[in-house]
Amino acid sequence: MSTGPSWYDLLDVDQDASSEEIRTAWRGAIADLDPSDRRFRSLNQAAEVLLDPAARAAYDAGLEGAGADLGAGPAPASAPEPAAEEGSPVPLTGTATEAERPGPSSGRRVPLVPAWTLVVLAVLAGLALSIAVVASLRAPEPVSDRGGVLVEESAEQARAAAVRAIVPVLSYDYRRLDEDAAAARSYMTSAYQDDKYDPLFSLIEDNAPETQTVVGAQVVDSAVVRTGRDRVDVLLFVDRPTTNKQVSDPIVYKDQVTVTMARVDGQWLVDGLQTSPIQE
Repeated sequence: MSTGPSWYDLLDVDQDASSEEIRTAWRGAIADLDPSDRRFRSLNQAAEVLLDPAARAAYDAGLEGAGADLGAGPAPASAPEPAAEEGSPVPLTGTATEAERPGPSSGRRVPLVPAWTLVVLAVLAGLALSIAVVASLRAPEPVSDRGGVLVEESAEQARAAAVRAIVPVLSYDYRRLDEDAAAARSYMTSAYQDDKYDPLFSLIEDNAPETQTVVGAQVVDSAVVRTGRDRVDVLLFVDRPTTNKQVSDPIVYKDQVTVTMARVDGQWLVDGLQTSPIQE
């Protein structure tokens, strides 16, 4: 086993640091990072372990067993995913070669990770929000309190719209594809629909009836991560229970989804979508 930085090293805290010290270090480390930055996920993984007492105790025991100079460090990059096979759901945020492969060998429900909830709550409490510049004659925009964080009213409206939109946008049922697509399109800009959603959904229409695939979506939590003039980025933690003709017991995939919401004629609509799986 090769040596490397531990989660404590990544957050630049001592191994005996308190939970509050770890939380403060984590908030400061991610404050200026884009959610798509690889370091953003690594820092979240470090906080997820170290802010859960049971997970931290197990991790510390592993560090002691491996030696004082041996740390777990950030997880290595995952191996390339295999190409989609019959029975695999086509994701709405990638190409067909990125599809998951539920099958008999993985036909079990993935358990929820308790530490994830703690990390999400910390995200809600610690994310720094940037406020868009407005004309000098315009009165300051009202703000609302969400989880102890003051959020522009427009940004909170965008977050709520993203939560409503993500379920129809990511879900589909092979028995009612036309209805599902129509519902999803009502939540997105015409540019996103034409450039991203429709090309990917055409693959689903070709594949889903044969594989009898059903993909759901459940929002676990959400937070505003970036604001601008008529554009807001929202971070969503989403569970996607999936079945097909080979797997009747749902397999639950967990994703971190960043949605770009655009205000069009006074309505917040999906104008961009990036997903990354949450490694357990």
